[in-house]
Parts: sequence; C-alpha cells; structure tokens
Amino acid sequence: MGSAYSPAWSEQEIQAMYAFMGAVNADLSETGELLDGQGLAEPARTRHVSRDIDGKAVITDGPYGETEELLCGYWVLECESLERVTEIAERNGCPPRPPAPAGRAVAAVRDDVPSPEALT
Repeated sequence: MGSAYSPAWSEQEIQAMYAFMGAVNADLSETGELLDGQGLAEPARTRHVSRDIDGKAVITDGPYGETEELLCGYWVLECESLERVTEIAERNGCPPRPPAPAGRAVAAVRDDVPSPEALT
C-alpha cells in the first residue's frame, strides 16, 4: 500500500534496499565506526503511549494520521568528527527507494548527550 508521498515498494525495490543497507552496515563495521543499528517495524506494529492531564496512560495504535515522517531505522556510530558522520549520512543515509517527491528521505545526525561526569 502506498501514497503520493510514499509509493508502494516492489519486491525488487525492497531487495535492493536490503542489499544497500547490508553493504552500508558491512562498510561501517569494517571501519569500526558502527556501534549499533536496527531497522524498525512499520507504524502499524507500533504504539504511542502518553499521559492525559490526570496522569492516566493513553495508548494509541499506529499508524498515526498526523505523522508526516517516521523513523525507519537508525545507526549509532562512533566517528572522529561531525564532518565524518555527515559524510556517512550524505553517502548512506538515503537508500534506494521508489520514485517519490524530493525531500522525503532524511538522514538526521545527532550527537549523544555526554554523561554528567563529562560535563564537569
């Protein structure tokens, strides 16, 4: 099932994406920069848990109609610099996919939060 922003993927496109991601993971493992990485389940297999004003849990099944972007997976990398991790994101962050409007695939780069000890 697809939409204007995210067309349905053919089996060939899915396999090409898996091959691409496998090669990225192998390259990052070889350089020693890959600490962790996972693909994540589709929104239909997720839950959103929040609290209402009284503190009671509110559990909503996915997918969420208001969602324009979703996290499909992640990498945790240890790189020598922000420039290096940006280079990795530029090269590998947007795998092969069916044609879609420009700007729909995103690779976000974030630094980790230092431990309290590191801040002192």
